[in-house]
Amino acid sequence: MFKQSISKEDIERLPGFHFEGKIVTINTPEQAEQVAQFLLAQKVLGFDTETRPSFRKGSSNKVALLQISTANEAFLFRLGSTGLPISLKQVLSRAIPLKIGVGITDDIRYLRKLSEFNASGFVELQNFVVKYGIEDKSLKKLSAIVLGIKVSKSQQLSNWENPILTEAQQRYAATDAYVCLQIFNKLNHLKPIEKAQWDQE
Repeated sequence: MFKQSISKEDIERLPGFHFEGKIVTINTPEQAEQVAQFLLAQKVLGFDTETRPSFRKGSSNKVALLQISTANEAFLFRLGSTGLPISLKQVLSRAIPLKIGVGITDDIRYLRKLSEFNASGFVELQNFVVKYGIEDKSLKKLSAIVLGIKVSKSQQLSNWENPILTEAQQRYAATDAYVCLQIFNKLNHLKPIEKAQWDQE
């Protein structure tokens, strides 16, 4: 059904992709509360975070951005300005909506450093894809294997605490959350394969 793994060379041959829907940047707690009410009414969301990289050994920065995507819109919460208001923590704490991401254990841990909440309703794609025989589990490789697209990681180490996010940063952040949602939606409509089949492929 899907390749177990994919090479860098094969990924480079795929068409590039970035999110083309509406991107909304949220800068205040009031805006965050309003958007969170909309998100609470959804069933499935793409999820990711970004943190300004630290190039000093043993030091790390607070999570700077929370990205949540629907099929048509991506919401970028500037956490340094919004914090984690009550309604947004409800999004992260409820079983529904589902929040789909990659590497979410670290994301949740860093978010909890801002404000404690009980995480619920998260789906880790790195675990979810196993039953489809997929072994490469980075978001870039999962996007290539499942969706047949190449997503850029060029903004990954940029400064996510910039007063104003560049268009490239916004597009990158929105794409990561959106692609998580699309990978889940595609796989969720397919029948998982038996492990015996994986070994034959």
